[in-house]
Amino acid sequence: MVLAWRGPTLLAADAAGFRFAAVNDKSLGLWEGAAPVLVYNHGVITKPGVPADRARSSYVHPLYGLDGEVLTDDFPKDHYHHRGLFWSWPHVKIGDQHYDLWMLKGIRHEFERWLAKDATAQGATLGVENGWFVGPEKVVQERVWLWVRPAEAGARAIDVECEWVPIKQAITLTGAEGKSYGGLTLRFAPGTNTAITIPSGLTSKDLPMTNLPWADLTRLWDKENKTSGAAIFVHPSHPDFPPQWLTRHYGVLCLGWPGVKPATFQPGEKIQCRYRVWIHRGAVKADQLARAFETYKTAVPLKR
Repeated sequence: MVLAWRGPTLLAADAAGFRFAAVNDKSLGLWEGAAPVLVYNHGVITKPGVPADRARSSYVHPLYGLDGEVLTDDFPKDHYHHRGLFWSWPHVKIGDQHYDLWMLKGIRHEFERWLAKDATAQGATLGVENGWFVGPEKVVQERVWLWVRPAEAGARAIDVECEWVPIKQAITLTGAEGKSYGGLTLRFAPGTNTAITIPSGLTSKDLPMTNLPWADLTRLWDKENKTSGAAIFVHPSHPDFPPQWLTRHYGVLCLGWPGVKPATFQPGEKIQCRYRVWIHRGAVKADQLARAFETYKTAVPLKR
């Protein structure tokens, strides 16, 4: 479902700003002019040769760089369950039952309705309502909002807001033991020359259970032979800010909230988390990322 890229020169008809269009009956694409921005997969996605129990929905892939490079991976051979930009937990406890939304065991996302599909020259807003289902029963209401801003000065900001509300029973969320992952995750496409930058600078080691306000992964993309990257910024309103992370140089940034200590939420209690995915052309340094994060902290979200 990779969208066509026609290069940096826009035709007159393509210069009107953002637009949504169906890629197929399972996926909705977003473009800015002629440039693909992202695809949101609302239907159930499978892949030949991959076990059927890895079918998934409700995630972003592909996510594109400013020059049309594909930044994300889906169904990678080392982790079939990784899926572009997604949000899930390895430990979901409801009553005395344990489920794994990360590995897609016993619980699943299911698309329910669009809340918004608005596109103008100033930005695009996508709102989605999903459910977490165990068999036929909806156990959590999920709402996800994406606010996409125009590319400028070699970067694009995509604000992400997730809301979860348990329905009939309390739920307990926990990250992976000794690693913390569970929550927003960005799995990157294959590449080389990988650089992971955090507020203290470049890091050569993978970081488990590390509290951070942001992290960036930049690499040379194998397919397009271009260098670019994406950071995840965590809004200061986030629970337990700054949350834990897991970073991996093979190509993944994983939020780890609530991390290795379980957190329980009662029926009707809203869980709300805000992030920015900051996509940039070329390599960046820690001070550039810090300035972009400061800008995010005071940014006003696009209207719902």
